[in-house]
Amino acid sequence: MPIGTDTIWRIYSMTKPIVSVAALMLQEEGLLDLDDPVARHLPAFAEPRVYADGSGPDLRTRPAEGPIRIRHLLTHTAGLTFGFYHAHPVDAAYRAAGVERAEPQDADLAEACELFASLPLQFEPGTEWNYSVATTVLGRVMEVVSGMPLDAFLAERVFRPLGMTDAGFWVPEDRADRLAVLYAESDEGGGGEGGIVRSPEQPGRRPPRLLSGNGGLVASAHDYHRFIEFLRRGGELDGTRLLSPQTVETMLSNHLPADLRTFGSPVHDFPGNAGVGFGFGLSVVIDPARTESPSGPGLYGWSGAAGTTFWVDPQHDLTVQFLTQVRPTAALTWFADLRRLVHEAVAD
Repeated sequence: MPIGTDTIWRIYSMTKPIVSVAALMLQEEGLLDLDDPVARHLPAFAEPRVYADGSGPDLRTRPAEGPIRIRHLLTHTAGLTFGFYHAHPVDAAYRAAGVERAEPQDADLAEACELFASLPLQFEPGTEWNYSVATTVLGRVMEVVSGMPLDAFLAERVFRPLGMTDAGFWVPEDRADRLAVLYAESDEGGGGEGGIVRSPEQPGRRPPRLLSGNGGLVASAHDYHRFIEFLRRGGELDGTRLLSPQTVETMLSNHLPADLRTFGSPVHDFPGNAGVGFGFGLSVVIDPARTESPSGPGLYGWSGAAGTTFWVDPQHDLTVQFLTQVRPTAALTWFADLRRLVHEAVAD
């Protein structure tokens, strides 16, 4: 189906930087501290247990040596995981608990976090990087701290001030015709050219029960461009300042002792993670010479499950946004090609 400049997209994991910005706003207001134990706000996380050995019914755990902290949620170093990795006994524990995808089906945000708190951590908080449900938990912390549902908080404190008029967790009926069709790759290829078929699921058309800080937002390209510009300009856009330059600098700085390939759990040991660190809710290039595609120092951004991606290149004062709506059957491989094409077009 054709798209237009006013098309509304499911941005999936490009939700995470937005939620991270909102959490940092609460931190600047003194309502949240990066070193707060998550259990201070969500008591279910008071006694986390860490995987020891075994699997399935024989999986054994031990008490964690320290608490999960807010900074661990922002940097995905909390020990949480995703059930769809199929790479560790804790992943299997998530699936056994009904979390096959990013979040449990038929649960609200509070219920989902109670479930996550009942499951073992994959590793001691702060000792590895593992992309996970951490930003979903962060969204629930924000609800408790602010006293507002996550959708209302983002609408009032982020979207309205930045002029992100179509951003939200669903598309109202009067804009439904502007929501992009979601497609999927088909292994059989039946019915779609090149194996691309219309997905049986078309999320974003009604209010979700679970407000996912992990990947639940929709937005137009114009909306997300304004968010990117807000980051590029150090926390201010068109005279509206939501974060101090110092806080934005902290968000866009690497908080890991090594790159994602080295410090990440084994599932993240692939070439695309070499030379790339992680800030608060997005990746940051720390060693351009080791990256898979041309990247300048400090380049930051993130991507989403249906082929949405953005990055900011401080070296060239450049922002890039690319949007599709295809859920692939395997990991996306063309982001590096896109990075090369842009680099060739703008390189000095």
